[in-house]
Amino acid sequence: MPHDLPKAYEPGAIEARWAEYWVKEKLFSVPTPPAEAGPPKNAGEGARATQPATQPVFSLLLPPPNVTGRLHMGHMLNQTQMDVIIRWHRMCGDLTLWLPGTDHAGIATQMMVERQLAGEGKKRRDLGRDQFIERVWEWKKVYGGAILDQMRRLGASVDWQREYFTMDDNLSHAVREVFVRLYEEGLIYRGKYIVNWCPRCETAISDLEVKHEDVPGKLYEIRYPVVGSNEFITVATTRPETMLGDTAVAVNEKDERYTHLHGKKVRLPLMDREIPIILDELANPEFGTGAVKVTPAHDPNDFQAGLRHDLPQIDVMDLHARMNENAGPYAGLDRYKAREKIVQDLEAQGFLVAIKDYTLPIAKCDRCGTVVEPRLSTQWFIKIEPLAKRAIEVVEKGYIRFTPENYKQIYLNWMYNIHDWCISRQLWWGHRIPAWHCNNQGCKEIIVAREAPQKCSKCGHAELSQDTDVLDTWFSSGLLPFTALGWPDATKDLQTFYPTSLLITGFDILFFWVARMIMLGCWFMMPPHKPGKADASEEELLRESVPFRDVYIHALVRDADRQKMSKTKGNVLDPIEVIGKYGTDATRFTLAAMSSPGTDIAFNPSRTEGYRAFANKIWNAARFMFMNVDRAEEAGIWKLGEFGWTAEGGRPHAGISHTGIAGFQAVTLEDKWILSRFNNVAKTVNEALVGYRFDEAANRIYDFFWGEFCDWYIELVKPRLLENADKETVRVACGNLVALFEAALRLLHPVMPFITEEIWHAIYDGKPPLKSLALAAYPQGDAGQMDLTAETNMAILQDLIVSVRNLRAELKVETKAKVPVEVFTQDAAIRKLIEENQGAVERLANVEKLTFVESPLSNLPGARGTARFDVHVVYEKKIDVAAERERLKKEIEKFEKEIANLERQLSNEQFLAKAPAKVIEGMRNRLQELKVLLPKSQSKLDELGAA
Repeated sequence: MPHDLPKAYEPGAIEARWAEYWVKEKLFSVPTPPAEAGPPKNAGEGARATQPATQPVFSLLLPPPNVTGRLHMGHMLNQTQMDVIIRWHRMCGDLTLWLPGTDHAGIATQMMVERQLAGEGKKRRDLGRDQFIERVWEWKKVYGGAILDQMRRLGASVDWQREYFTMDDNLSHAVREVFVRLYEEGLIYRGKYIVNWCPRCETAISDLEVKHEDVPGKLYEIRYPVVGSNEFITVATTRPETMLGDTAVAVNEKDERYTHLHGKKVRLPLMDREIPIILDELANPEFGTGAVKVTPAHDPNDFQAGLRHDLPQIDVMDLHARMNENAGPYAGLDRYKAREKIVQDLEAQGFLVAIKDYTLPIAKCDRCGTVVEPRLSTQWFIKIEPLAKRAIEVVEKGYIRFTPENYKQIYLNWMYNIHDWCISRQLWWGHRIPAWHCNNQGCKEIIVAREAPQKCSKCGHAELSQDTDVLDTWFSSGLLPFTALGWPDATKDLQTFYPTSLLITGFDILFFWVARMIMLGCWFMMPPHKPGKADASEEELLRESVPFRDVYIHALVRDADRQKMSKTKGNVLDPIEVIGKYGTDATRFTLAAMSSPGTDIAFNPSRTEGYRAFANKIWNAARFMFMNVDRAEEAGIWKLGEFGWTAEGGRPHAGISHTGIAGFQAVTLEDKWILSRFNNVAKTVNEALVGYRFDEAANRIYDFFWGEFCDWYIELVKPRLLENADKETVRVACGNLVALFEAALRLLHPVMPFITEEIWHAIYDGKPPLKSLALAAYPQGDAGQMDLTAETNMAILQDLIVSVRNLRAELKVETKAKVPVEVFTQDAAIRKLIEENQGAVERLANVEKLTFVESPLSNLPGARGTARFDVHVVYEKKIDVAAERERLKKEIEKFEKEIANLERQLSNEQFLAKAPAKVIEGMRNRLQELKVLLPKSQSKLDELGAA
């Protein structure tokens, strides 16, 4: 029956259908791994032509988007790269798992629901903790799956049967288990420390959740009177409101200006409180007056100085950054209102020396933009050094590799200087800390346990209160490589898919997430925490403890002018809108074609429009193929069963194989050439994907499909498909065309899955041998089908045809007009090659007749000389001599510059020592060619005479 492919390619009409089909058929769901599954495969290993006895494993964890999230261009890039890699490995025969899920996103989700409540005139405290959490779950049920729904629509080939949410019961159990084990090992402790406090979110946030910026501000110089004298010490501060909590003034022991004040006290202005003058390195004699105020409850450096000198810690602000009862007459004022009033009072009482303009470095909450307040707070911390030591070791030993490689050193620099991790957050939504406080005032014991205790283990008191804090979101997400696979149980998934093979993510979460996954993975997937037997050496156990083998850090997606996308600039592109206009395949191809390791992407919709045209080109080529195949089938010349598979029985055939295109009958030069080119391109694409060079893979496929297959091979094969052609010729041509097209679809599928799936099913009249093209074998380059001679000969013919086309354009020959062409060559083999393919040359170059001559032609108007032949378009239309003379001058100048440049490089010993041999050989060949072309162009210019 005729193949049914609509005339127009409409991506919207096919993409939703295939996306739904892939999910419905559970095509990417991995069954319980068989016992014989092989070890996890390194991301850098390609498929093998002959599969080993055990099936290689490739696993990939989706960086879980926030449950509050919506798809943006960064997600689109990240998911495109992951989907390309996972589809490639799946088609290469690996047992593949791409694990999807969403993160509960503590602060972000709580803010969303609080905003919703504010619209109802309520606050979370009006509901109470339990009711508020119920409300969050309701919100999650309605809105939380939006980004995963978008992923489904985009065709992400994840295992939806294994989808997780970081607050699922099994993951919550694992999180609690990790917390308790770390506590039992003495690696989790509770203590007071200066933290970044967000007054809007009402919680501590990590250094990584703070964004820094410089703003115009003021520096206030204040005089502190020395007790028992008429002297003053002048200090400077950008936050005069914190002076209310000062408990000392520090000077440097080596600063001779203050030697006579050692052991003295000053009176704190406005508070009338005596505080000591201490000797501490905190004071730098070279900076300012050399004296600094010390506020242990409101500055991390002052906090450490306070510990060294046993100073009181006076907190003068509440959770909302309003002045508290310790602020005396300023209690109840907002911090900035208090600042104004304090400055006024200092001036009125004669303590204000000066106010100077000052560039102020401020820290803001990355989530809500509120200025962060350094605040003394009781928090839970992880003693990070033991975990960091192991996480440094696995990277230094190469057990985890970074691409681009410079991120390895960035990671190590951060790890060498890492501080203890504050893991508690003052939120209601999240994994609640499994610690209970004894309500007996005389006891106040803290019990950390896996389950809620019935009574205090110390005093036996029955009234216990669970800690109100929740864990940092990054704590639970840092466990995902092993907890999402079933840890702490020794599950088959954990045994098979851990370590995962690859992580693809952005630089912005290298420290938030990547480093923490490495630390936690290398701790909990080593004995005694690793489930199952540990019968390997310690070094082997360490190697296998890593959460992933490779980390690929993708670049940023910027606008067409390479500006960072932001709402304030108004240059944010919505990927859903781009997809709606150009299709998912074209958008994916754009991102892949521009994805070079370490290089940001300047996303321009015009590129996507070009790749939409590429998809259209493929569609039209398929329609051409089906038109000819259908005609051949109707005439009884050819049938689908002769190509690779039988539509009915699904009989496997080597035609759908890893290597080459079996069954392809390379009869003519164009057959031998296209078969060789396909295998070379397949080899190049596989090598590019091994190195995450998505751009090289996409561009090679593009050049092959559009240029070599559509523009050359289809045009060359057309006469063999005509009704008046020999039946055997038609049969072979149809078989080759379909086999080649099918193999090219497999090559393209990881990057453009929708259009390739549609055409692939159409090839089999809707009865394919497999449920999806995604399950077919990915082509590998077959050296046995590579033919350098055929490629060289075809390049000569292409050069001749393109030369004639260019000459026609220069001579302004009408498009439909056929013109005679003369060719001169001294190489008998080239002459024979052209004679054997004369019909193709005449047809593709629109030549009336091709004639060989015995004399050089390059000096004639309307002629071109190459290193292999001269060609002359015989056209009597008057040539614009002045224009031709100008063209030749530019050509000569270009040749001379290129020759000079090549000679300079080839005489540079350092360049020759470093450059690849293939590059040097190519440069020498080009230089030899130019030295043939230059005198020919010069001779032609001489023939035209002087101006």
